[in-house]
Amino acid sequence: MFEKGLLAGKRILVTGGGSGLGAAMGRRFLELGAELVICGRRSELLEQTAAAFRDDPGGKISTFACDIRDPVAVDAMMDAIWRDGPLDVLINNAAATFVAQTEHLSSRAADAILAPTLHGTLYCTLAAGRRWIESRHRGVVLSILSTSTITGRAFTVPSAMAKSAVLAMTKSLAVEWGPKGVRTVAIAPGPFPTAGATGQLRPEGRDDNAARNPLGRVGEHAELANLASFLISDQGGYINGEMVVQDGGAHLRSSGAEDLLQWTDAQWEKLRASRQRG
Repeated sequence: MFEKGLLAGKRILVTGGGSGLGAAMGRRFLELGAELVICGRRSELLEQTAAAFRDDPGGKISTFACDIRDPVAVDAMMDAIWRDGPLDVLINNAAATFVAQTEHLSSRAADAILAPTLHGTLYCTLAAGRRWIESRHRGVVLSILSTSTITGRAFTVPSAMAKSAVLAMTKSLAVEWGPKGVRTVAIAPGPFPTAGATGQLRPEGRDDNAARNPLGRVGEHAELANLASFLISDQGGYINGEMVVQDGGAHLRSSGAEDLLQWTDAQWEKLRASRQRG
């Protein structure tokens, strides 16, 4: 299935593609023959990643500094991308989250999560979908979600809400856009440690995800990248409107947030103070 040319001829945009799981997927797409476009807010990080990819594994890659929370900026980026030819695949990977007691969330803090995770994903999906449908070009949208869409998740409520809404979008557009040649699919990863997410979700640095997982380990980035490659390829062409869970069975055991129920008020206050200083 993972023959070298699996994704040959496909132009793929990965939001939040400069680091973490976005970069891992992008690298694999290049290895499988795709042309890669990555976007994010930090142009320096994007260029560093692109330079590394051009050396290894090689292939055509371009970057766009874009704040997907801004629909005007998203549309301008899509116009620029389409000038060199249409996209074939959109990977909705960019998102934000952090742990907090929900009753202490300000509207600004909630919006900091909802804006990229929900609104940005919707803006990118609409911008790509509109262009595909108008030109009768086939396309695929793959959104990176979370098992909170199944279990809910305490202390990350805005993220769980946003990811659940994107799952609803995935299922709804599968029916509406499927007849127009656009597939929508999703992945719900479990623990795949990245510097950004681990720091936000494990603020005291303790990560016991491996010990709590039924398989006794966390996920490897290559495993998620391979699943993503299959879902967006022609080999996955009959999968539409589905979310594939890839978490070693962890969500069958817990939502992953139960340990925070034991935190003291002093621990929560220390975390809030550290964010204010940051």
